[in-house]
Amino acid sequence: MNIEEIREFCLSLKGVTEDMPFGDDTLVFRVMNKIFALVNLSGEPRINLKCDPEKAIALREEFSAILPGYHMNKQHWNTIVMDGSLKKNLVSSLITHSYELIVASLPKAKKEELRKHK
Repeated sequence: MNIEEIREFCLSLKGVTEDMPFGDDTLVFRVMNKIFALVNLSGEPRINLKCDPEKAIALREEFSAILPGYHMNKQHWNTIVMDGSLKKNLVSSLITHSYELIVASLPKAKKEELRKHK
């Protein structure tokens, strides 16, 4: 997946917005104002995604392009190096997993607001 494909996929998820609060080189995707993905726009393309801690370790052991989250809590975040070695369906499933973890952590009122979101 390239950066534009990642962007399109993230924005296709319900209630997702994008912004650049950390400067022009990091694109941030949020659901209900909570970050679930950060994409590096300068240098080697990378994406930081939230991940279940046990799954995060297993993914790092299996794929050399999946690293502990750069500048993130390394227990809960992975950095995906977009070097072409990972299949698109794996990357999209990891994005979805991150999104779903954030949605699951939302307060009940926010979940209800998201449910009504178009």
